[in-house]
Amino acid sequence: MKSDIQQLANQLNKQFDQGEASSMKWLFQPLLELLAKGEPVSVEDIVETTGKSVEEVENILSELPSVERDEQGRVVGYGLTLIPTPHRIEVDGKPLYAWCALDTLMFPELIGRTVHIESPCHRTGEIVKLTVEPDRVVSVEPSTAVVSIVTPEQMASVRTSFCNEVHFFSSETAAKDWLDKHPEGKVVPVEDAFKLGRLLGVRYKESGNGSCCGL
Repeated sequence: MKSDIQQLANQLNKQFDQGEASSMKWLFQPLLELLAKGEPVSVEDIVETTGKSVEEVENILSELPSVERDEQGRVVGYGLTLIPTPHRIEVDGKPLYAWCALDTLMFPELIGRTVHIESPCHRTGEIVKLTVEPDRVVSVEPSTAVVSIVTPEQMASVRTSFCNEVHFFSSETAAKDWLDKHPEGKVVPVEDAFKLGRLLGVRYKESGNGSCCGL
């Protein structure tokens, strides 16, 4: 019998396959690794890392409604971003940000780095602090913290459809108002959210090529 987290991962993967994430499996992990350096990523950087052509890279980027680019056309965010959000993460001493709470838990394995996370409870504003290694959650403060998860029917834009509703809460009690407004949603403990993130990340580890980490 499949676990609830495995079933949730299967459901989300099916939805991601119908949206923008389906077209960029080979790009996502190399792009995360480049963004984790804390600098804007040029098309040439992506070409060098993935072995794809400029045309292939530009075509994919043009198909992603959520990708963030600067005035020079460099990528500054896709899941992991240089643009401040409530979800602050520190990678090798560099301040970066994520689009949602689940991203912060999924990215350590994909970039092969330990990350330190600070994000306010979406209800109370209390800062949730975590240290996450690629293969485990090292610490969570407060220990009662949970993550909200939604399973939207449409995933055309992963950021607006999914990420904008995936938050940290200091406790399940703090998430009550959110759950009342999102009866189709759920909240899960940080450890379960970490497991979910790793299950979702497999789609990118198995399908990529050409990155420094074998993606």
